[in-house]
Amino acid sequence: MNQLDEELCKCLNRELVVFKFFEEYELNDMPCYFSFRKIPEGETIWREGDVCEYMIFILSGHVEIKKETEFKGSQITLGIYGAGSIAGELCMLDQMPRAVTATAIDDVTLVLLSRDNFDKLLQEHTALGMKLLKGMLLSTSTRLRKSFDRLVTIF
Repeated sequence: MNQLDEELCKCLNRELVVFKFFEEYELNDMPCYFSFRKIPEGETIWREGDVCEYMIFILSGHVEIKKETEFKGSQITLGIYGAGSIAGELCMLDQMPRAVTATAIDDVTLVLLSRDNFDKLLQEHTALGMKLLKGMLLSTSTRLRKSFDRLVTIF
């Protein structure tokens, strides 16, 4: 395993709650499926309606998630995700176009998992893929519960 792979394993284990179900040694098989990417402040990561090619795991910085409203050109902020969060997982599962726009609020460091590598991971390491799916479900359900809490404050 090279130095970048070792650093990625440490980041996955230390920074991302989605990998909480993994034993440290299991992460050794993971780096070949992931890549790093740095996004400068203000850059759009993806736009609502884009084809879903990858999901992201945020190591540092903040990503704003926005949704178009019924009024042309108007968007509402659904959330701001920081270090430890994932985004883009829904379209990875349902294979629909992006439901939201994601923009870097400040400089962001990401780990990317492409659709092809996600499928390959599920095939080649089914048990690890299932642990990843379990972590994704935990992260998504936590976000949904927080959305419920915010929604009731509106009414």
